[in-house]
Amino acid sequence: MAERSTFFSRLAAKATPSREEVLESRWLKPFGKRLRHSELWRFTRRSVPRGVFAGLFIGIFLMVPGLQIVGAALMSVPLRGNIPIAAAMTFLSNPATTPFFLIASIWVGNQLGFHADLAAFEALYASGASVSRWAAWLLSDAAPAMISGLFIIAVVSALVGYGVSIVVWRWWVGAKWRRRTRPELSRH
Repeated sequence: MAERSTFFSRLAAKATPSREEVLESRWLKPFGKRLRHSELWRFTRRSVPRGVFAGLFIGIFLMVPGLQIVGAALMSVPLRGNIPIAAAMTFLSNPATTPFFLIASIWVGNQLGFHADLAAFEALYASGASVSRWAAWLLSDAAPAMISGLFIIAVVSALVGYGVSIVVWRWWVGAKWRRRTRPELSRH
């Protein structure tokens, strides 16, 4: 068990930008004073789920890799969420998962009444279409379908992540308390 927690700690330390790296971002400089509040960097039972919510929502809805961490950090400020957790959660949408999110968002948008052609999306993706062909496809009925689908998927994923993080946090704290109160450990 200890090896697993060490592995995940090392993985989180590698994937999550440091406080200094986030504060040095040119996009976040105007918000520097607000981002320096220590409550945004502490791991508490309230800030961690809020950070998970912000990171998942922005990571899925905003599909621009350079702006995801910045967006998650900015969304964490009014939510009082943990900025490192929010930044780490944006990595859920990566080049391997992006096509799945986009296809799912188009399907969800079609279920809402929009008429985006999923076959055209797959053909453009498979052929490595140019930006102008993608833009023409997006300017059709596809953009509202994709945006509304991404919004719904992002909200649902963020709410599920919020709930799961609350459960995991309580389990983790309970496990720590159980280890502290074991009779064989208290004798030593």
